[in-house]
Amino acid sequence: MRIAVITGASSGMGREFVYALDREERFDEIWVIARREQRLEELREKCRNPVRPVPLDLLKRESYEVYRRMLEQEKPEIAVLVNAAGFGLFGTFSEMDLNEQLDIIDLNAGGLTAMCYLSVPYLAAGARVYNMGSMSSWQPVPYINVYGASKAYVLSFSRALGQELKGRSVRVMAVCPGWITTEFFDRAVHDDTIRYYNRFYPPEQVIEKALRDMKKGKTVSILGLPEQAQAAMVKHLPVKFVMDTWCRQQGK
Repeated sequence: MRIAVITGASSGMGREFVYALDREERFDEIWVIARREQRLEELREKCRNPVRPVPLDLLKRESYEVYRRMLEQEKPEIAVLVNAAGFGLFGTFSEMDLNEQLDIIDLNAGGLTAMCYLSVPYLAAGARVYNMGSMSSWQPVPYINVYGASKAYVLSFSRALGQELKGRSVRVMAVCPGWITTEFFDRAVHDDTIRYYNRFYPPEQVIEKALRDMKKGKTVSILGLPEQAQAAMVKHLPVKFVMDTWCRQQGK
C-alpha cells in the first residue's frame, strides 16, 4: 500500500499540503493526522485519493504508539511524509505560560522527530519528507523566542536526516517560509508584541514552491526573493545586529 502521511492536516499548511498532494499524484491512501477528527473527516469528500483520518494529539506520547501499531499492522510504503503540525506564541518569554512554551518544543521539534523516527523504516526509495520550518529557522527571534528556536532545530535536523537517508534515495526538505496567511496567527497573536509584518504569502504558493524545489533535489525551500536574500545575509551578519534590527522593526 503506497501512502502519504500528513500531520497538522486539520488546518493551515497541513491541510493545504493534503490538497496539493491529492492533486499532484495518486496514493492508495492519504493518512491525515490531527486532533480535530471532524475536520479530518471533511477531507474525505474533498480529495480524489482515499483519505484515512487518524485523530491523534501529537502532544501525547501515547499517540506515537498508536501510529507505530498502525504501521506495523498495515506495513505501508510511505511515499510522502509531511510534518506540518506545530504552533507558536508571540510575546515576552518570561511573561508567557511555561507549559504552553514547553508544548511548542514538544510538538514542533519532538513531534516531528518522533514521526520521522517511526516512519523511516517504511520510507520507500524515492520517498520525500517535508518538514515545516520557518524564516525563524535562520536567526534568533526575540519575542518569538521558543518558536524560533524550535524551527532552528527543524532546519538542522532535516539537513542531517537527509544526509543519513541519501543512500536510500530518500529526500528530506525543510520548508522555511516567511509570514503565511493561515490559522497560525489565531493562536500565536494575543497582543501587539509583534507589530511589523513585511509581507504575507498564501500557503498554496509556499507549497507549490516546495513541491518544485523537492523535484530539483533541494534540501531547503524558501518562497520569495526577499526571504531568500534574508536567509543568505543573516549567515554573515553579526547575530546582535540581526536581533537589534528585528527589535527595532517591532518598536522594541
